[in-house]
Amino acid sequence: MANIGRRNLLSVVRETTAGLYLDGGELGELLLPGRYIPRDLVPSEPLDVFVYRDSEDRLVCTTETPLVMVGEFACLNVVSVNRAIGAFLDWGLPKDLLLPFREQDPQVRAGQAVVVAVYLDEKTNRIVASARLRKHLSREMPNYRDGQPVNLLVTGPTPMGYNAIVEDAHLGLLYHNNLATPLATGQRINGFVRTIRENGKIDLSLDASGYRRVGLLTEQIVQALEAADGRLDFDDDSPPEVVREAFGVSKTAFKQALGTLYKQRRIRFLRPGIQLLDNSSWSPGD
Repeated sequence: MANIGRRNLLSVVRETTAGLYLDGGELGELLLPGRYIPRDLVPSEPLDVFVYRDSEDRLVCTTETPLVMVGEFACLNVVSVNRAIGAFLDWGLPKDLLLPFREQDPQVRAGQAVVVAVYLDEKTNRIVASARLRKHLSREMPNYRDGQPVNLLVTGPTPMGYNAIVEDAHLGLLYHNNLATPLATGQRINGFVRTIRENGKIDLSLDASGYRRVGLLTEQIVQALEAADGRLDFDDDSPPEVVREAFGVSKTAFKQALGTLYKQRRIRFLRPGIQLLDNSSWSPGD
């Protein structure tokens, strides 16, 4: 059966002047309007389509891809607000996505960007959005490993840092002291799992953790030194934002990598800056 609010591979049943009718299983035949029929259509092959309700509340198909699908989270712009039912969001399709008043916390206004979960309402069988994010997160215990790369969606600031949704499933926290610059609500970034606490809460980082992070970063620094004739103006006194811009890591991670390189006798500190060394030229007083 075709899944509403998701992409599906559906076979063509028949062709009409309005378009193609596709086999939606228990949903019946679903119209793919003529303007969405691919020019390179192969009659015997199924079509990759998104199933949703059009402005007349009919189940239809489109070959367009929305900004977010059922079961996912996204930051969407509020197009308009209807005082009777709620707000309408731009999700990249001709018919805007409804954010009912009951799913707003607090109420939104036109022109605002809001992070929402998209789900299929069981009573109406319609695709709707919800800004009450926690009730749409996975209830299963997180099963990520320490240091695992993950996709993050920043949902907003907290006194300790920023909350972020991990892999469209769980909520985690990025701490202020591990960030070089502020983040924006709705920002999608790549990050890493630092640790999962016993209560299921996830500590996050924008840098890989432990030896893996340091190992990758030390080689990055050495490569930068080699490309700059063995000398860089960066050291452990460099401002965090400068380090982030140049190497894409926090100052804490950068200092750890410099410390590793110094212990390996691969650099000396110039104050300011660092210099790449041949191990034989290093002495404890450097």
